[in-house]
Amino acid sequence: MKQLFLLSKTFVALAILFFISPTEGQAHSLLKQGDTSAEVEELQKQLIQLDYLDTDATGYYGPQTDQAVRNFQSDFGLVVDGLAGVATHSLLEEVHKLAKIVYGEARGESFEGQVAVAGVVLNRVESDEFPQTLAGVIYQRNAFTAVHDGQYELTPDATAYQAVREAYKGTDPSQGALYYFNPDIATSEWIQTRTVEHRIGSHVFAN
Repeated sequence: MKQLFLLSKTFVALAILFFISPTEGQAHSLLKQGDTSAEVEELQKQLIQLDYLDTDATGYYGPQTDQAVRNFQSDFGLVVDGLAGVATHSLLEEVHKLAKIVYGEARGESFEGQVAVAGVVLNRVESDEFPQTLAGVIYQRNAFTAVHDGQYELTPDATAYQAVREAYKGTDPSQGALYYFNPDIATSEWIQTRTVEHRIGSHVFAN
């Protein structure tokens, strides 16, 4: 599964960072059932965005939050223990980063088109032609227009998160593509030389 591959590639770097959140710059605690804190509330918000938790973010780590964490861990290939530890926090952060790319790059596209964009990013992580971590792929120089023009900093919607979840589970409408672009507005002569495989909405997917 893609998520297992990605996790094995990034775990050493994440272990060095331990519980440091790339988006918040703050340490994460090990969260478990019975805990009450602002960190629990943030965890719940992330689980709600991914449709794992169907309740308000209360800040209390009760049975519903425990089950939501277990379901997330099961779907993403983590040890299923209901504990929000380093691996769970780190993967949630990666999901958030990828959702920001999907939203910034493809929020006007169909759900299939958004899953395809997420798939291209994950395909790059698996390819020897690109950096071997999600952050490395996302922040590679001139790789994504959304990062360059600031749209990456927009807040992803629920659809973007669902597209990322679907891509991590193995759905890839891009069919293994490493590139996508809008042929109507693309200005790069180099990208126009890539072999186009198929089109979804405004984007063509290529290798």
